Amino acid sequence: MAKVTISSVIDAPVEKVWARIRDFNGLPCWHPRMVESHIEDGKNASTIGCVRNFELITGARLREKLLDFSDENFLVSYSILETPQPLTNHKATLQLRRVTDGDRTYAEWTASFDAAPEEADKIAAGMGANVFQGGFNALKSHFSGQD
Repeated sequence: MAKVTISSVIDAPVEKVWARIRDFNGLPCWHPRMVESHIEDGKNASTIGCVRNFELITGARLREKLLDFSDENFLVSYSILETPQPLTNHKATLQLRRVTDGDRTYAEWTASFDAAPEEADKIAAGMGANVFQGGFNALKSHFSGQD
């Protein structure tokens, strides 16, 4: 099983960062690689089990299922149901934590998945750099007033 962990510190209070990212259907509002998203079957975006169907800037479509959601713990977990990537058994968690020194936010995005050994490192590197770090960079830019 391959694993990816990316973390960052964002110069904004955890409540403000969470308000920006908490919508499971809201990736296109804050992540530069996501261009369109909708929740299937008319479900609410915070309902455990709902499925988001979204498009990447590359034109690829993914479907992800919400596994856990907590406003109290600033946490969202999901699994990939469909992706063009050759992976299975995917589970990811994005969690924010309060940094009291400067009223900042510690953000951590983790994932685990199965893939063929010759593909796993490449998939993990892309997921970490493009998706997870790319999202954190966009949040840092937003909260620094650069976007």
